Amino acid sequence: MGRVLSGGGPEGDGLTETILSSTPAYRGTFFTIDQVDVRLPDGRTARRDVLRHPGAVGVIALTDGGELVLVHQYRTALEQVTVEIPAGKVERGEDPADAARRELEEETGYTATKWGYLGPFAPAAGYSDEILHLWMATGLTFVGADPDADEFINVDLVPMDEMVDRVLDGKVCDSKTMAAVLLCDVISRRMRAGLGEDDR
Repeated sequence: MGRVLSGGGPEGDGLTETILSSTPAYRGTFFTIDQVDVRLPDGRTARRDVLRHPGAVGVIALTDGGELVLVHQYRTALEQVTVEIPAGKVERGEDPADAARRELEEETGYTATKWGYLGPFAPAAGYSDEILHLWMATGLTFVGADPDADEFINVDLVPMDEMVDRVLDGKVCDSKTMAAVLLCDVISRRMRAGLGEDDR
């Protein structure tokens, strides 16, 4: 357990905000924005703008040759082409595991025989309730991509070591991809160490 450097108690003690009211401010095609009034830990009140998101999945797809399956696509909000792991939102009532399989195949054309859940990831905890579920997929087979009608995607296979260097050199701006690449690197090193191989 880490040391508490400020505040009155361990970890989250005395930090909880109580929601007093929530009013819809915007309704989009797949997310909403609420204005939320909260009571602060010291008794004062404040207003938060909260983006409500249905959830998403991201897939670290690794080939037998140690290459990551990545997608290039234009992001209007950033006005640039980004390199990312395959990802997408979870449809209403859909299991995140099924969403991960669907997104991998739709965006990249790959299916996988082995799946491992790496856990939840909050891309923008300061203003959004979005939880992105990260998965690792191996045992890949290419069957052909089928992206959504409004998705224009280029698929790229990049050696994992090269992608780690890109992240550490500041050449990747997508947060889920940065986290996924570094997670994949750590997991791979630990697996090699467990088998008695060089873990440098």
